[in-house]
Amino acid sequence: MPELPEVETVRRGLAPFLEGAVIESVTLNRPDLRFAFPEGFAARLSGQRIEHLGRRAKYLLATLSDGGTWLSHLGMTGGFLVSGQRLDEPSRLLSSSPAGKHVHFEARLLHPEHGPVRLAYTDPRRFGFMALFPLGAANPYIDPLGPEPLGNALDALTLAMALQGKRGPIKTVLLDQRVIAGLGNIYVCEALFGSGIDPRRPAGSLAAEEVGRLVVAIRDVLDAAIAAGGSTLRDFANSEGQPGYFQHSFAVYGHEGDPCPRPGCGGQIARIVQAGRSSFFCPVCQR
Repeated sequence: MPELPEVETVRRGLAPFLEGAVIESVTLNRPDLRFAFPEGFAARLSGQRIEHLGRRAKYLLATLSDGGTWLSHLGMTGGFLVSGQRLDEPSRLLSSSPAGKHVHFEARLLHPEHGPVRLAYTDPRRFGFMALFPLGAANPYIDPLGPEPLGNALDALTLAMALQGKRGPIKTVLLDQRVIAGLGNIYVCEALFGSGIDPRRPAGSLAAEEVGRLVVAIRDVLDAAIAAGGSTLRDFANSEGQPGYFQHSFAVYGHEGDPCPRPGCGGQIARIVQAGRSSFFCPVCQR
């Protein structure tokens, strides 16, 4: 499942070709992905101008000219294709012409700078989905989310208040999207290592200074992952079909049995399972 850096990388790749473009037509090649397409989806998108392409947590959000929001989630294997255009940002995007049974959504756009643009969504496993929300409508995917980890809404005080009284392990609490939006398993492991915090620690036991280190580590690891074009574990690829590269910088994730990379530590990376997910950490320097 793509995490925040992968989705942000996709957003940056798509934005130059979508923002300002008018959706001339939409074709749905099947009635559903993970969920059914919204009723009248193609007709409701047609004729709209895409004012802005944003991201909230792991969702892509296109703001439309009528004030509505077109939401997309990539699932495990979803990707957008822009045919005939070179994409400046590495992302889960391909610049070839879309074809085949896994192309489930196609749109013809007219962009004021790039001219005609063909946008397609391909998803072999169909774990992704799309939704459409009118201006002011409740959004069950976005409304419950906590603060963005890279935004001004997250600071040490905000996180400390969110962790107060929580007895669950800090690792699993950080995966709760109501606490911080967009964090996934890989980057939580890396941020906990960066801040020197054991993933088994009760979340409410962290001191103020530790919470401050954790906020800095979260920002640092996400910024580094975005700069590297995301991480490839299975099928994430950039516009040239190449993988993201942050997985080569993992300090602990996937390194069970390796020496701890922290200078002078001398520990060995361990793996445990928490809430059904692997946690990688150094039991010597993560306290």
